[in-house]
Amino acid sequence: MHVFRKISIISLSVVVSASLFWSAGLAADDPEARAIMQKVEDRDEGDQRTADMEMILIDKRGKQRLRQIRSFRMDKGVDTYSLMFFQHPADVKDTGFLTYDYDDPDRDDDQWLYLPALHKTKRIASSDKSGSFMGSDLNYSDMTSRDLEDYDFSFYKDKQTVIDGHKVWVIHSTPRSKAVIKETGYTKGILFVRQDNHVVVRSVSWEEKAGYTKWMQINRLEQIEGIWVALDMQVIRRKGKQMNHKTILRFDNVRFNQDLDEALFTTRRLEKGL
Repeated sequence: MHVFRKISIISLSVVVSASLFWSAGLAADDPEARAIMQKVEDRDEGDQRTADMEMILIDKRGKQRLRQIRSFRMDKGVDTYSLMFFQHPADVKDTGFLTYDYDDPDRDDDQWLYLPALHKTKRIASSDKSGSFMGSDLNYSDMTSRDLEDYDFSFYKDKQTVIDGHKVWVIHSTPRSKAVIKETGYTKGILFVRQDNHVVVRSVSWEEKAGYTKWMQINRLEQIEGIWVALDMQVIRRKGKQMNHKTILRFDNVRFNQDLDEALFTTRRLEKGL
């Protein structure tokens, strides 16, 4: 489920940095489709953001696990810094996750995970970014934006459709290199982009692992201080038509233009906690 610049699947940029992907034999790259994705990237997502997040993990038997998270995000020039602290339950409390999302396409994004039980901060290597983030249906690559130049875009056979009463463009996305596939874990995908606000409201991605797809759906999208924010979304991992696992993300107390200090977004603060 690829997350492009200015969209993010967990609404740290959301969403989805949110976005998931295609099938052989289609046009390599369509300038009209790329222009739409450029508008997705350029969409205003606000700055100095804080939010409370609820993450619900549901297995194929319906068993649920609830996690509560506090998140922070700020723009540092053209780059984006984000920080998350797990607050509940006890087995993940004080776990922290820090991301530096660089605008420069030639620079790898930095990510660090702090595990309090081990008193250790782990830097997430590029080779590990296709792995599951904290047992959810998101992987580490979903937590950062993707550069548009890493992908070709074209329209699906049905160029547009309607979702929840809103017209959307239906766009195929395919990685331009095996390196991108290896890092993200996705081989292809389809994006559903609302025409009135350029938000990716649904996506389907094909995992490199045979037989699995991920389905992202925004269930609640609202404007807060003039910024479109996904407040309720789900990611479902399937094999064929069978659900393998599901992650629900819900956001509350979303606020922009907060007084955030750059010193908050450091590994030292990551290890200190809230």
